[in-house]
Amino acid sequence: MAVIAPPPVLSEQRDTEPVKVERWSQLRRRFDVSGTPYLYIAPFFVVFAAFGLFPLLYTGWMTLTQWNRDIPGSDHTFVGLNNFVRLIQDDYFWNALRNTAAIGLLGTVPQLLLAMWIAHLLHRRMRGRTLLRMGVLLPNITSVAAVGVIFAQLFGRDLGLINWVLSLVGLGKVDWQSGTWQSWVALAVILTWRWTGYNALIYLAALQAVSDDLYEAADLDGAGQFRKFRTITVPALRPTIIFSVIMSTIGTIQLFTEPLMFNPGMSPTGGDSRQFQTLAMYVYEQFWTHGKYSYAATVSWAMFLIIVLAVGANYLLSRRIRSSS
Repeated sequence: MAVIAPPPVLSEQRDTEPVKVERWSQLRRRFDVSGTPYLYIAPFFVVFAAFGLFPLLYTGWMTLTQWNRDIPGSDHTFVGLNNFVRLIQDDYFWNALRNTAAIGLLGTVPQLLLAMWIAHLLHRRMRGRTLLRMGVLLPNITSVAAVGVIFAQLFGRDLGLINWVLSLVGLGKVDWQSGTWQSWVALAVILTWRWTGYNALIYLAALQAVSDDLYEAADLDGAGQFRKFRTITVPALRPTIIFSVIMSTIGTIQLFTEPLMFNPGMSPTGGDSRQFQTLAMYVYEQFWTHGKYSYAATVSWAMFLIIVLAVGANYLLSRRIRSSS
């Protein structure tokens, strides 16, 4: 006679169900803590990979080829580092680098100093302070193309407002768009006008963390505005100043629209003698005007390496300043 096995005990199944539910709850809580943040930031990395990393790698491959619009099939011609060797020997590249550095230096230093002083003044208690804070940002939200066209007219040789004012004080007309130093100064004025308010608001936001007791104590000691600016405002803004210097350096190396619109014919050569052609304009000229895609990519990679070196130098300088303080 066959022996029939007893049916499984239902109570044991019921006992294992709470254990499974508890394990699933633990896994879900663990994923919420450690996995969910990665999902939140994943869209940024996807967009960066599509529009940042891929173009960077692709242009890196282009620098190793001889891709030229006038030479069919040249996009698969491998030339190694010949484009970089040509870049080192290119006088136009060094001229564009010199122009970029000079315009950036003339425009960044006064701009940041003026922005710190404006932030210091806006941090005081005054009537209409909110309206003034909004007003300093107006140049930054203005169309950069419109700014370039207007300033090109202001710095015009014959009918420009700047030369008219200079003639009133007995100075002769200045050909701002033909001279080297003159064009540098004019473009530096454009950059200062456009970005001073933006940096002033960044400095002002940093000053909000500074206690008002320091300024009140300085007032009791009879300190003037300049002394308070030098002894309280500038030390408090030191980390923000380093950040703004780095961002201004990156923006200067990528400078393109202002000098392009400043040129009457909007030519990427930056004047008849290339006196204010920047690196970005040189890339534009090589890519769109001459169709030298590989060489334009090489110049772009040179700009990228210059930005990395500039940011690294600023970082080392900031660490040295921080350690000394």
